[in-house]
Amino acid sequence: MAWDEWEQAKAQAGAGRSSQMRLNQLAADGGGGSGDLVVYQDDLGRVGHEAKILFDDVKSQADIAGAGSGNGSVGSTMQAAAALKSHGFQTGSALETTVEVWTTQVKSVLQACAHISNHLGFTQKLHAEDDAEIGATLRGRDGSAVSVSQLNEYFE
Repeated sequence: MAWDEWEQAKAQAGAGRSSQMRLNQLAADGGGGSGDLVVYQDDLGRVGHEAKILFDDVKSQADIAGAGSGNGSVGSTMQAAAALKSHGFQTGSALETTVEVWTTQVKSVLQACAHISNHLGFTQKLHAEDDAEIGATLRGRDGSAVSVSQLNEYFE
């Protein structure tokens, strides 16, 4: 883009606009759908289940620090790092740092998966309790449905 094209683009962009902040928003006619977020219990359950599966897979397959280790000993990756360091190779320190960073990142992913799974389980339980409370509130003493006039009072 030539310099004069840049100046023209700036002039066009600034023409008729104030320097105040402007927020984008939905058109006044309400186009673009209702905007309501809808989540079903089955969806939450599936996402939570997938997070648990991912947690289990990552935990069992991503441990390079312990890879090749037996009975609580150091894994082959850390053994290789120690051997390289003992022979004066800088690669040994780099490999050790790589294992430490990898382990930290794996722990972060595991923590995120556990958080998602646990949070969705909690959300399902909380909404089920809310639904039960609303159902009990919207029933008369005899178990019949609350009248429309009583419902209307909740919305005022």
